[in-house]
Amino acid sequence: MKIRPLLILIFITFLAVLQSAKAQTVNYNSWNSFLQKHVNNYGEINYKAITLDKQLLQTVLDEFSKNQPDNSWTKNETLAYWINAYNAFTIKLIINNYPVKSIKNIKKPWDQEFIPIGEDLMTLNEIEHDILRKMNEPRIHFAIVCASISCPKLLNEAYISSKLDLQLTIATEEFLLDTSKNRLSQNDLKLSKIFKWFAKDFTQNESLIDFLNQYSNISISENAKISYQDYNWNLNE
Repeated sequence: MKIRPLLILIFITFLAVLQSAKAQTVNYNSWNSFLQKHVNNYGEINYKAITLDKQLLQTVLDEFSKNQPDNSWTKNETLAYWINAYNAFTIKLIINNYPVKSIKNIKKPWDQEFIPIGEDLMTLNEIEHDILRKMNEPRIHFAIVCASISCPKLLNEAYISSKLDLQLTIATEEFLLDTSKNRLSQNDLKLSKIFKWFAKDFTQNESLIDFLNQYSNISISENAKISYQDYNWNLNE
């Protein structure tokens, strides 16, 4: 009876199952609870209340620190993780400096090394520019939130891999429909500066108009005039 090869096969199978399950260790239950408690349906954040609920926030952040992605994660699992982590640690940055009128009143907010993921402390810029933007998914710009009124609204539920495409589509459509941030007509576009700052991300495979027409409720002309609206950096509370 060839017991040893059978044991080896069982061990290999066990390792494969363990590896595939590893990416599922982040269930975002704490993050969901936090969002439901402190973020309303308009994406407004109750920072004042969070200052009295720092333990829940710390629980959320600890879960991100302990469960960072590796090569076994799918693209959607990785995207969801870093979108959620960016938003959670942005809130942490605000709480560290609260009360504050704007994130821009904080010294080098996007370059502060305060995020304990991996071997070294990370910055928000590293998450956005070195990780998320390199994953070829321009809709991340409507999911990550910089704690400002002109940002896309913060979704009050976690982004998860199983419905990430739908969540990103809805976030994009809602952002374009928000007339405080974008005003669209067939021949005239007054856009958020997000489309200017990250133009490269939206035009890698198509024109900006082509991108917008995928998510707009109107048909935009290829010759539409484009201008950009002022950005309101006041806190999204």
